[in-house]
Amino acid sequence: MKTDSLSNKAYTEIRRKILSNQILPNTRLKEDEWSKKLLVGRMAVREAFTRLLGEGLILQGEKTGYYFGGLTEEDITETRELRQILEVGALELTIQKINSDQISWLEKICDDFSVMAGNGYFAGACEADIKFHEALIEYSGNKKLISIYRNSNIPLFHKKLGKTDVFLNDYEQTDKEHRVIVAALKDKNIELAKKTLVQHFERGAAAILDID
Repeated sequence: MKTDSLSNKAYTEIRRKILSNQILPNTRLKEDEWSKKLLVGRMAVREAFTRLLGEGLILQGEKTGYYFGGLTEEDITETRELRQILEVGALELTIQKINSDQISWLEKICDDFSVMAGNGYFAGACEADIKFHEALIEYSGNKKLISIYRNSNIPLFHKKLGKTDVFLNDYEQTDKEHRVIVAALKDKNIELAKKTLVQHFERGAAAILDID
């Protein structure tokens, strides 16, 4: 495999683990460790770190190395606002062209999420959650929107702010909201789809900020 392909593999895997809460805030990212985990050379990992640094997803240490700094309260608020703008807009495009195969795929993602959360495999549930929201964007068919979404490095809200070892106990509610959105898309009920998605984001932001 070419070096640029290995670098892209490392970038994609590390980025996804950060966005799905599998890398804790202030965790030092070591080239040798990630090289072994991903079965790629250290140069590929170094290039991936450089790319993530340029995107602002990771930070560079004062002396050496890189680390993921975590999210602030402002990050949470702005992320919710951004997701709402992009994904609600995507729904309006998606609902016009979504087909039965795409509905089936969203339903399968929901099933995967439910099974993994039920079995306590929270990392896998987070991966499924990412897939669900990425699919909503992809199905819009708008290449510029898809590019903006990918380049925004949007994280999931699954851990309370400042408590890196405390996952939100909201998987059942998340599953219900996802399924309502899928059913609304299937029925071409755009108002229900948008209303549920907005509530989904607002609830998630409030939970991570520990707001009643």
